[in-house]
Amino acid sequence: KGRDFHIRILLPTDFQLKNARLECSWHLKKILHGYRHILKQRLHSCPDLLSFMVELKTVLEIALKNTQDPHIPRPPEYYSCLVRDLEVLGWNKVTYVDTGLTTVKLKAEDSCGRQHLVTLKLNAKYPTEPPDCLVDFPVQFAVSWMPQNSLIDIYNQFLAALESLKEFWDAMDEIDEKTWVLEPENPTRSATTRRIAIGNNVSVNVEVDPRHPNMLPECYFLGAEHVVNPLRTQLNNNMQSWDPEISLLQNLKDLLDIDFPSRAVLEKSDFAKDCGICYAYRLDGTAPDQVCDDPRCGQPFHHACLYEWLQGLPSSRQSFNVIFGECPYCNK
Repeated sequence: KGRDFHIRILLPTDFQLKNARLECSWHLKKILHGYRHILKQRLHSCPDLLSFMVELKTVLEIALKNTQDPHIPRPPEYYSCLVRDLEVLGWNKVTYVDTGLTTVKLKAEDSCGRQHLVTLKLNAKYPTEPPDCLVDFPVQFAVSWMPQNSLIDIYNQFLAALESLKEFWDAMDEIDEKTWVLEPENPTRSATTRRIAIGNNVSVNVEVDPRHPNMLPECYFLGAEHVVNPLRTQLNNNMQSWDPEISLLQNLKDLLDIDFPSRAVLEKSDFAKDCGICYAYRLDGTAPDQVCDDPRCGQPFHHACLYEWLQGLPSSRQSFNVIFGECPYCNK
């Protein structure tokens, strides 16, 4: 993490490492507190000082990763430079600054009025080194940085990245607004998949390429085979009719020749049935995605529930990673 720690190793008269004592600052002692037994063990087993130092560095890095970063005083230039950068950028763009001035959250609005945040984690060498940038993007946000750069440069790169993802978010927003999305329940801006309800226990899982959102996405149909097979055939037969000039949702409707259940007309409960085993709709955040193939039954189940149920039945059989058994509802 680019931090320096000073230690002293006191060797006994026989110069054996295993009886050596380790002295350090209270700060380092606090970080290594839960790792004393490991260090003792390492001192015993390391053949020489160099290999022990390598071991100590590894243990320290693990310890630092697992402890909350205490506030480390930074040089005065760090604070003056950061405050100057924030003032030039404008405090109206800042939504959060921690008390140690090491984490800053900036807000921005894209051309469609969507709000976005970028979290900056600054290290003590700022502005020589860039801050770590955390964003809710479906693609990596790589910042190009020179030592003379400031927060304004990051902010401008953030705005440019927002505009490059505009079409992707437009496509996802249209799906979220005009269809019933079964999963994810509360999609983040980085989520590239949507499971859209088509009808009773029938849905399509759509994975959109954020770089090419107007191209045909990966589609995976979920539901009883006699219902999803015609949809698969329809999609395969009409694939060449995909038009990048019209919206993704409209393309899907045209290719499948269907209308997705509308949020304005239908409630989620009209087509989202609970699992026939646990009697709940959500299980660890997932909705039922396995449906009995018998047209007269069509009962949906969670994958995990059905797998556990079938494993417990003596009549079930397994072939490689597929398990075969009877429907808990209709015994087919």
